[in-house]
Amino acid sequence: MATLLSGLTQISEIHADNISPSTIVIAGWVRTKRGSKKFSFLEINDGTCAKSLQVIVDANLPNYAEVEKLTTGCSLKIEGNLVLSPGKGQKYEMQASSIEVFGFADPETFPLQKKEMTLEYLRENAHMRARTSTFSSIFRIRSRVSFAIHRFFVEKGFCYVHTPLLTTADGEGAGESFKVTNFDLANVPKTKDGKVDFEKDFFSEPSMLCVTGQLEGELLTMGMNKVYTFGPTFRAENSNTSRHLAEFWMVEPEVAFADIEDNMNLAQDMIRYVVSDILENCHDDIDVCIQKNQIDTRQYLRMALENPFIRVSYTEAIDILKKCGKEFENPLFWGCDLKSEHERYLCEEHFKSPTIVYDYPEEQKAFYMYLNDDGKTVRAMDVLMPGIGEVVGGSQREDREDILKKRMKLKGIDAEHMDWYVSLRRFGSVPHAGFGLGLERLIMWITGMGNIRDVIPFPRTPGNCKF
Repeated sequence: MATLLSGLTQISEIHADNISPSTIVIAGWVRTKRGSKKFSFLEINDGTCAKSLQVIVDANLPNYAEVEKLTTGCSLKIEGNLVLSPGKGQKYEMQASSIEVFGFADPETFPLQKKEMTLEYLRENAHMRARTSTFSSIFRIRSRVSFAIHRFFVEKGFCYVHTPLLTTADGEGAGESFKVTNFDLANVPKTKDGKVDFEKDFFSEPSMLCVTGQLEGELLTMGMNKVYTFGPTFRAENSNTSRHLAEFWMVEPEVAFADIEDNMNLAQDMIRYVVSDILENCHDDIDVCIQKNQIDTRQYLRMALENPFIRVSYTEAIDILKKCGKEFENPLFWGCDLKSEHERYLCEEHFKSPTIVYDYPEEQKAFYMYLNDDGKTVRAMDVLMPGIGEVVGGSQREDREDILKKRMKLKGIDAEHMDWYVSLRRFGSVPHAGFGLGLERLIMWITGMGNIRDVIPFPRTPGNCKF
């Protein structure tokens, strides 16, 4: 059985000019192979960067007959000399002195072919997507974005906290949650009146997977000032659109002694920080995405760095949209939900800049958002980015107990059941604010991918929980 050596050279280090021409050992997968009786040319990729490395294999190699059998997807270890390449389009190439094959890939059944494969086909073979140039680039960008987000908040003095995935509180009040139980579903205990007897369930009351970590984040910020959570959240919304997942990752900061203006500034600063990091560190991966989608997302990214984030109230936004003369598919009136087409018009055509819409109708928004003096709007905000629309949604939180209880009642939420949350308003309440950033939405914007299922390794959607 083949054994790995320590001290493997990563191809990313070669293309970063961190490796001088010398004898090296690499390991990776064959992307392409072309050969003759005298030479074979292998394109090897080890997953560390978008670029592959050309390896020249002389026919005098003792196991050249084995090399001739290599096809796309085969895995191997190669020792040889890294040299400057005389060919165009590459600085280095490798001259193999020995090759050890770890595993062959049957060309008849290997899911990835040289021909163009549709995104739908690759979703059905999500276990292999990371072996393609497009998806390995997307997932490396996702990794870098996650790293940049963590670093941003740490540098801002935030404490990273872990909020629960199991909860009895529906943070959004929408009821679209995944229920959790350890009942034998073929023999669910019932009460005398025929209802499910949740007192006999594991948590002794109805429980669910979290739709947000915000509420618990608010609890912690009341003692820790600035916190953020970054983890998976779950929505049982029966939607098959290109913008919805049943499991997705959320970044949720909460800040004590902060209002809506502070919240907008924080979201703007975070986006700019991430964009700057990606433009600096993900050149080749962004190039792969641009080539795949034929969308130059760099123009949108630079816009976030170079242009001011325009701030406009919801009421003003509705007025702009009504007067613009453009025909929209969705109706426009004060109180309507702004759809993607409305959001994108505002930031792409009207302002030509990232845009923050604030002070939304209270009927649209969650119970925890601060009610303005007009009684009609709440201090909510959405950050809209050219190319996609909303990427951040947040608000100043309601810190007045009486008003919070009234809004919970209007939304059909039992305030007594959530007294642990309401009680914060009785014990040293302070103005505070926070937002939620959907990681996948941000990755869609950065990469130009049109479907959210293509920016998460293993998408969870209605009817699909494979892999």
